[in-house]
Amino acid sequence: MSTLPAVRRQAITEFPRLVQLKPSLPIYIKQRQNSKNKIHLIKDRDVKDPHRQLNIKELSKEDAAIYQNSVKQSICIEMLRRGYHKSFTELFTLIQKWNALRDAGGPGSAIWQQKPLEEQHEKLDQLQHFLTRAEAAQRAGHYEEEYKNQLALAQYFKKLGDHWLSNHFFECCFQTAKKINVDGGRKKAEAHANLGLVDEENGQLEKASEHYEAFYHLTVGRVWKDETGRTHNSLACENLWRIYTLLSDKMLQNKEYQQAIKTLIKAFDMAKEGNDKKLEGEAAYRLALAYISSGNPQIAMTFLQSYMEISKALGDNESLGKAYEAMAKALESQGKILESIKYLENFIEIAKQSNLSKSLTETCLCLGDIYNARGNYEKSCEYFAQAYETAVCLSDIVLIEEAQVYYGIAKAHRMMLTVNRLTESADYVSIEKLLAWKMNRSGMCSDPVKADHLLSTEDDIIEGCQGKEESTIKRQNLEIYEPADVIPKNESLL
Repeated sequence: MSTLPAVRRQAITEFPRLVQLKPSLPIYIKQRQNSKNKIHLIKDRDVKDPHRQLNIKELSKEDAAIYQNSVKQSICIEMLRRGYHKSFTELFTLIQKWNALRDAGGPGSAIWQQKPLEEQHEKLDQLQHFLTRAEAAQRAGHYEEEYKNQLALAQYFKKLGDHWLSNHFFECCFQTAKKINVDGGRKKAEAHANLGLVDEENGQLEKASEHYEAFYHLTVGRVWKDETGRTHNSLACENLWRIYTLLSDKMLQNKEYQQAIKTLIKAFDMAKEGNDKKLEGEAAYRLALAYISSGNPQIAMTFLQSYMEISKALGDNESLGKAYEAMAKALESQGKILESIKYLENFIEIAKQSNLSKSLTETCLCLGDIYNARGNYEKSCEYFAQAYETAVCLSDIVLIEEAQVYYGIAKAHRMMLTVNRLTESADYVSIEKLLAWKMNRSGMCSDPVKADHLLSTEDDIIEGCQGKEESTIKRQNLEIYEPADVIPKNESLL
């Protein structure tokens, strides 16, 4: 959307554009020192000196006011002198509102640290310039010109971070756009988009969605483009996708799954209509997660399949990894563990090729947890070790500590298989093995993330045993147990 940028103008203290002044007093004094034609101020009108009367030049009231009044007073007087009463009223109202906000914020607030608006001369200068131009355009019935000047002020204050001032002028733009009937509603559409963004930034998502929907309906079938060449309709679709997604997030937090799914379906439709594959894939992914949360993994898998296809087409391995992980979660909820593991293992290969270290770490943790919950502690330790090594390379303390804990748990579970078997056997050989392990395990738990310092494994337990008899017993004790023989199955933490 085209905007009229705020023009950098001459400093307000010089005032060449407010009143046509003679050179300032310091220049007069300098000229008096270097010129034969000396300038004198009248101090006594009764003195009759023909020589002095020839070169006398006195200051006008306007000249004197420049030195006597503040910048705010000079601007307000100039507005009134030129007949811009509406501009004067608006400027005066904004100054009062600024002071009220500053007082309400109190010492320590952001606005308190700033100067009062009446002391910020550059802002006053811009306000005087564009407000009077907008008022002149309104009087002439040129509402498009009025809109441009108000939009210029809105963009100027937005760039400076004065959001309440920019919001005020965006609202003024919206009111002016309603009076423009010669552009097919383009200015009105732009005004709706700007107000939608204002409401979104203020956290008023419902109001923002109303403005974005109005923006969308005004742009359907239009070929309007902004300064970057992007169509207004595609921008409207993106805005609606974003606001619907934000609304659905709040619904999911409140466990309003059905309402969230309806909102996400609208977001998905907007992404497709906007012809943005990246947004379409993201919308499909979020919709799939909502279906999984609501207990409909079968429907979720349809959208996840679309997300995977889009990610492959775009060459986006990170998104593909997210799709694999979500698909694994959907399959696991249906009891299809082998298929779930297959998707995660496929992603590990992609993550290694694409250097997606963080995603690789998280996926290894997921796989390790699946195997650990189902009693395959060898595989569990393998993936937890891989997760730890990757986290160390990332220098991510949180992931490192998480991998350490999971790795230690898996090693302990693996050790307990053999310990429980030997304890239940209670024969002479088994007891000897347990005693040998207990006598030689000192220091093993000091560093639970290194293979040679972790909790004892089956090999540690039978260390020191010699002869064929011991080797035969070793093979017997390393038999694989069913998970139910040791610990109950737990749900995966995907």
